[in-house]
Amino acid sequence: MTSPGQAADFRPTHIVPQDGLPAWETPDLSRPTAALDAFLPVRLLSRRGEWGEILCANGWSAWVDGRLLLAVPQPPPTGGRPLTRVEDPQPLLTRCAEELERYRRAVTDLASGRLDPESFRRSLRGLRVGVVVDGESVWLFDETAGRWMYGDGSRLATYAVVAGPGAPPVPQTPPPEADTEGRGDVRDVPHEPTKIVDLPRPEAG
Repeated sequence: MTSPGQAADFRPTHIVPQDGLPAWETPDLSRPTAALDAFLPVRLLSRRGEWGEILCANGWSAWVDGRLLLAVPQPPPTGGRPLTRVEDPQPLLTRCAEELERYRRAVTDLASGRLDPESFRRSLRGLRVGVVVDGESVWLFDETAGRWMYGDGSRLATYAVVAGPGAPPVPQTPPPEADTEGRGDVRDVPHEPTKIVDLPRPEAG
C-alpha cells in the first residue's frame, strides 16, 4: 500500500462505477480493505489478469476488479502518434461472428449428413459465444475476460462479469472417448448450466 500524500500531480485514468467497488490490499480475495466510493477518480497503475492496481488522489493504493473500472477519456496523442480507439468493439464483434459461423457450418454439415451427431458434438466442444443486438445497442460475451460487454456502435464498456477477480477459469471438459457401442449421448456430457441474470439496461447517453 502507498502512504497517503504521495500522489503528486495526480492524473486519473479511470473512475469507479456508480455502485462503488470492493478493494483488496493485494490481489488476494482473503485480504479485503476499504471499498471505493462511486465515481471516485483513480489511476490504473498495473494489471494482473482481472486484477487492477489503482492509485487514489491521496496516495492510497489498492487492488480492484480492473474489468469494472470506467476509462476516463484522454486527450489526443501528440508527437505524431496515430489515434487509437480504446475498447474498440470490432475485434470482439469479429471473434463472435467467427464463432457463430463455426456453429452454422457444423449445423449445415450435420443436416447434410457430412457429420454424424457424435462428430457434431465433438466439433463444437468448448465453443461459447453470446450476442444480443437491440437496435444500436449490442451485448457481447468476452470469454477471454469472463465478462459481458455493452456497446453503442463506437465503443465497448464492461456490463457485467461472470466471476470475481482471480477466479480460476472454468475447466474445459475433454472430449469423451469414442463410444463403439453407440451409448454416447450429449446429456451425459457434464457442463456448467446457463445462468440468466436480469440486469438493468444502460441509460442512453
